[in-house]
Amino acid sequence: MPVDVLVGLQWGDEGKGKIVDVLAPSYDAVARFQGGPNAGHTLTFDGTKHVLRQVPSGIFHPHILNVVGNGVVLDPVVFREELQKLTDRGVDWSKNLYISKKAQLILPSHRALDRISEEARGNTKIGSTLKGIGPTYSDKIGRIGLRVGHILLPDFQERYKEAVAHHASIAAPYNKELEIEALEEEFFSAVEFLRTLQLTDTEYLLNDLLTQGKRILAEGAQGSLLDIDFGTYPYVTSSSTISAGACTGLGIAPRHIDKVYGITKAYCTRVGSGPFPTELEDATGEEIRKAGREFGAVTGRPRRCGWIDLPALRYAIMLNGVTELHLMKADVLDGFIEIQACTHYRTATGETTPKLPDPGELNTITPEYITLPGWNTDLTNITDAAQFPENLQAYLAFLERELQVPIRIVSVGPDRVSTLFR
Repeated sequence: MPVDVLVGLQWGDEGKGKIVDVLAPSYDAVARFQGGPNAGHTLTFDGTKHVLRQVPSGIFHPHILNVVGNGVVLDPVVFREELQKLTDRGVDWSKNLYISKKAQLILPSHRALDRISEEARGNTKIGSTLKGIGPTYSDKIGRIGLRVGHILLPDFQERYKEAVAHHASIAAPYNKELEIEALEEEFFSAVEFLRTLQLTDTEYLLNDLLTQGKRILAEGAQGSLLDIDFGTYPYVTSSSTISAGACTGLGIAPRHIDKVYGITKAYCTRVGSGPFPTELEDATGEEIRKAGREFGAVTGRPRRCGWIDLPALRYAIMLNGVTELHLMKADVLDGFIEIQACTHYRTATGETTPKLPDPGELNTITPEYITLPGWNTDLTNITDAAQFPENLQAYLAFLERELQVPIRIVSVGPDRVSTLFR
């Protein structure tokens, strides 16, 4: 059986966790393939809001295996906190949660380096979540990182000390100390907890499931426009957020990939620094932010808001090989008489293009919009896509024509039941 991949098509925060939760009952396993505690996947059901950061979003379904893949960077302290919250809410994760021994460990010194590096950038800050993600992936690529499997080795303490000494040497030119002593007791306590979990070679686990004819849903974090290669570099995350990353982040061959679910909001948001062509720095942007409760699930930072950006979406759809779209937060636009969509960019030389330029040119382009009638209807009580107002149906048809991909799911509210299939 195949592997289906779910990815965000914007700058993250598209609503991936909710869709994974809705789709999960059709799968035998849900596997996170990249990112770390910088993710914030929000799920709402039975009147309760849940935010997952490193735990796969299928964890609320006891019959589904949940796998933290090798492409993830794992903070043991945050992971333990997540699992404790699940336990407090009556979720038994003990039998269906597996962690790759090849996943990289986030150390306290990684978080310290993240903070020191971001402070040193001054006005050119990347917009890091300061969770240690970048430094951990940097150590991975530099072949000096510590993996989850290393905590099972007798010389783990020595390896840890060597890593911290290396990180201290990086901080020294900034005239900064790591200042991690107060964090280490909690870190090593969390490592002891991590040793009690199901740590395994998850690439074998997943491929054995495929051999048995089981279905796997690969869950991505962040968004395609934050991809380390194809995003708005350097204002990106440190991993491969596109569908191809599922192969390297889980250890599965490309031939197993079938469907690619692309998640997008009905508008656009971004957290942190970096270009954002359709950003609305006015009352309309504030209205969208307020209606959409656009504040980071992990950081609490207010998100920058703007109209939907079709050139950027076309680019992300192309990179991921998206087979179907899921449109989130349509209800946020309920109160607008008119809505806008960016269909093209006008370049500095006066040319019009439907393509996403190189990130270095994004601050020189001007978005060109088409104005569409809003539905000006409360969507949150709708329980069947056939009940959608005419103008929403027209908006969906417009997007499908422009993007050449069918929209299969439309979300009209935060709860699990507000996710409607077309």
